Amino acid sequence: MKRRQILYTAEAATDLDAIYDLIAEGSDPRVAVRYEQRIRTFCDALEYGAERGSLRDDVRPGLRIIGLERRVTVAFTVEGERVVILRIFYRGRDWGSALR
Repeated sequence: MKRRQILYTAEAATDLDAIYDLIAEGSDPRVAVRYEQRIRTFCDALEYGAERGSLRDDVRPGLRIIGLERRVTVAFTVEGERVVILRIFYRGRDWGSALR
């Protein structure tokens, strides 16, 4: 299997911050840190076998969508030697509109 570099866009980093804030406010900062780490671990695992998820060329060329724990949707592209994490959506946010 080919290994690829994982890159996060500024928007994906902002999404992670927002998810952290939401969970920290509603629960506990320690819980938020652990959840953010699970999301990052999941995304980083795309370095091998990045052709997972659903290809959604109808929304954006090369877009792939994959879910995590029924609450998170990760939008990414595979570009040669790298995987670009475009956005990370939480709790059913409308990713289709955001990525068009």
